[in-house]
Amino acid sequence: MKKLIYFAYMLVGLWMMTSCEKDEIGATATESMAGEWYVTADAVDESGNLVFEDVFGLGHFLLNTYNTAANVPTEMWVNDNGNFWEFSLKVNVDINAMTFQSSGAVPNQSYEDCDVTLEGGKILLGAATTPHGTPADSIVFYVSFSDDSYPADYGYAKYKVSGYRYTGLTSDD
Repeated sequence: MKKLIYFAYMLVGLWMMTSCEKDEIGATATESMAGEWYVTADAVDESGNLVFEDVFGLGHFLLNTYNTAANVPTEMWVNDNGNFWEFSLKVNVDINAMTFQSSGAVPNQSYEDCDVTLEGGKILLGAATTPHGTPADSIVFYVSFSDDSYPADYGYAKYKVSGYRYTGLTSDD
């Protein structure tokens, strides 16, 4: 009887060891370009020359880039989470070059009656220095909005959004 109980404990122990294994979770197709970014928005002319620094006085704000539901390496979302112009759009991606842009003016998914043009987007690995002094990935792109009258009123063409990958450290906020 003792042998039978011992054998039962061995079987239960083996079952518990094998049932606790976790499945490996795969990466998303745009993992290298996805993230939370700490950015600023400056007003620039057509050539990208600075016209107004931190044009709306927002300072740094959080922006997200993330995978689409299709999980393909050719597209991702760019979303300011309502921190700047309240925009969200799907952009075309070149993973190898770490670049992204919209295909012309595309509908803003955050609200209707606004088209968004995003161009010249790129992520540069390790190219930024955080306020804390550590290296981080850099992001930069140019964006314009069809419902925006400020460029015509104040003499600039678009916004340059640039910054670094959010570290989560309070010294980098």
